Amino acid sequence: MRILQVITSLLVGGAEKMVVDLVPKLVERGHKVDVAVFNAKNMPLLSHLSERCPQCKVYQLGNSFYNPLIILKLRKIMKSYDVVHTHNSSPQLFAAIANLSFGKRLITTEHSTNNRKRENKGFLWCLDKWMYKRYERIVAISDIARNKLLEYLHWEQDCSKVITINNGVDVEMFHHAEPANEEQLGFKRTSRFVVVMVAGFREAKDQDTIVRAMRHLPKDKFELWLVGVGEREHEVKKLVQGLDLSDNVRFLGLRQDVANILRASDAVIMSSHWEGLSLSNIEGMSAGKPFIASDVNGLKEVTGGHGILFPHEDDQMLADILIHLSSDSTYYNQVAQKCYERAKEYDLRKMVEEYERVYQLI
Repeated sequence: MRILQVITSLLVGGAEKMVVDLVPKLVERGHKVDVAVFNAKNMPLLSHLSERCPQCKVYQLGNSFYNPLIILKLRKIMKSYDVVHTHNSSPQLFAAIANLSFGKRLITTEHSTNNRKRENKGFLWCLDKWMYKRYERIVAISDIARNKLLEYLHWEQDCSKVITINNGVDVEMFHHAEPANEEQLGFKRTSRFVVVMVAGFREAKDQDTIVRAMRHLPKDKFELWLVGVGEREHEVKKLVQGLDLSDNVRFLGLRQDVANILRASDAVIMSSHWEGLSLSNIEGMSAGKPFIASDVNGLKEVTGGHGILFPHEDDQMLADILIHLSSDSTYYNQVAQKCYERAKEYDLRKMVEEYERVYQLI
C-alpha cells in the first residue's frame, strides 16, 4: 500500500514524533510511506526520520502553514498514493480540498482535545463540518479527544467514523536507555533532585507552574531541566530570572537524546493546560522514573492511579509532591514501577497495527 503522511512540520511535538515513529514501522511491514511537510524552514526531526527510514521521501512544500498554493502542490503529489493521512489543522483542510474529484482515501488524526479554531464558530459552520465529512476515518488519540471532537461537531457519540487509537512509544527503548552523561548533557550532573519536562514552549504547555514550584524548594536540593523550544520560551526565561532561579533551571533546547535525558533525571513531569494524549506523558512513564502531571484532560486519563496528579497551576502542591518523592525512597520506587507498568499498555507496536488495520479497511 502507498501511504502519504501530511503534516505541518517536523518540529518537535506530539504529532510530529508520532509520524516519525509510525513511518518506519509501516515501511517494515511492507508499505511505501512518504511524508509531505508544509513548513520546511526548520525540521529537527528530519535527520531522525532519515536515519531510521532512508527510503522515505520527504516532500518540502514551502515555508508556511497556510499558503493556499500548497493545495496545488499537494494535489500533484496525492495522485501517486492509495491513502492520504493528515495531521494538524491546515493539512486536514488543504488535503480535503486537494482531493476534490480525486477520490483518494483520506484519514486524519486529531492530536488534541482543544485548539484555537474551535473557539471560532465560523470555522465550525463554514469549514470544519464540510472538511471532516471528506474523511473516511477520523482517528482521535484518546477517548477524551474523540468525545471533545464529537461534541464540537455536534455528531452522535456512537459515530463510527470517529475512532480512538491511543498514541504509542517504544517503551523498552526508553526504559533501557543509558542515562545521559556529562559529555552528552554539556554540563556536570549535580547531586540535586532533578525534575525534567520535555515539551515545546507553546500555548497548551504550562512550564510556568513548575518554575513557580521551584521557589518553594531548597535551592541546594532541586533542579529543573526544560527540554524544547517555542514561542513562549523567552517568557518562561524571564519568569526564571524574576524569581532568581537561574542557577536551578536549565533550558536544554531541542534534543535528539530525550530518552537518555529522562533516564538521567530523578522525576519526569508534564505540566499542561490541556492535552490530547501526550507522547511525552508515555515516554516519561516508560523511563523508570516517577511521572507527575497536571490534572487536566489528556493527562489524567493515562496518569491517574499510576503516576501522580497535581491540581492545574497549583505550584505549592507540586512542590510538596517533589519533596515527598525526594525524601521517601519506598514511595518513589512504588510510583516509578506503576508508571512503567502503565506505559507498557501504550506500546508503539499496538498503535502501528491499529493504523494499518484502518488503512486496509477504508
